[in-house]
Parts: sequence; C-alpha cells; structure tokens
Amino acid sequence: MDTSYNSRATSGEARPLRRHIEMASVSEEGWRALEGFADEIEVQLLADDLDESRKRGARSRLVRFAPGASTRHVLVHDYWEEVFVLSGDLLARDGESDSHSEAPEPGRNQYRYSCRPPGTPHGPFHSERGCVLFEVQYFLPDHR
Repeated sequence: MDTSYNSRATSGEARPLRRHIEMASVSEEGWRALEGFADEIEVQLLADDLDESRKRGARSRLVRFAPGASTRHVLVHDYWEEVFVLSGDLLARDGESDSHSEAPEPGRNQYRYSCRPPGTPHGPFHSERGCVLFEVQYFLPDHR
C-alpha cells in the first residue's frame, strides 16, 4: 500500500496533507523491521505524511512486538502520539529497575490507550505474549 503523499502541489497550491484511503487491504507481507529497534519489533505504515523537520503532518501505523520483545530506551519526540493496544500485552518498564506493570490476563480486557503530548518521556516497553498496537503520531498547529 502506498502510504506517502506529496503535500506540495506542482502549481504552488497547497494540497491536503493526507489523501483519501478507503478500506485498504492490510496484508501480512507489509510488515518490516522498525528502524532503530530490535528485529522482534515490526511496523506497517497505514498513512504517512509526518514531516519532523517542518513539524507538520501525521502518521498512522501498526506496530507488532513478537513474544518476549523489548525496547531498551526511554523515547521522547516532538509530536503528539496516541497508542491503542489492539491485541496482546504491552508492559511499561521502569528504566532504572527494569520492573514492569502488570500484564492483563489472557481473555480479560487487554485494551490499553496512551496519549502523549510532545516531549513526554515513555518506555522502555516489553511484551510477554506479543502485541499489536495502532499508533497515530501528529503535529498540531502552534496556537501561541
């Protein structure tokens, strides 16, 4: 699935940042390693026009942790991020002691949601049984 969109019109007119995507197929073949993370963590882009240098746009994606996969560092970024755990477990770890939050029992409510403003430290994370996340990362207009 082509997830990128050129937001600059050739005639100089601004185009919408995102293009319309309607019920596109999300295939098993679309997963790839998430750059900068362990091989056990994969990503599948759904839509992506996030421009970190110009601080505009948004990205939506699926992230998949294999059973036993972990991130190693605290993450901080300049954009908003919302994360919804679709399946499995994702455990927040304390970077100092490597302790982690309690995993939901199989068959119980596994859904978890996070909304992180820019500059919010988060992670590292671990998944005991593996998980799939839906992430949306975006910049909001500056309202100063």
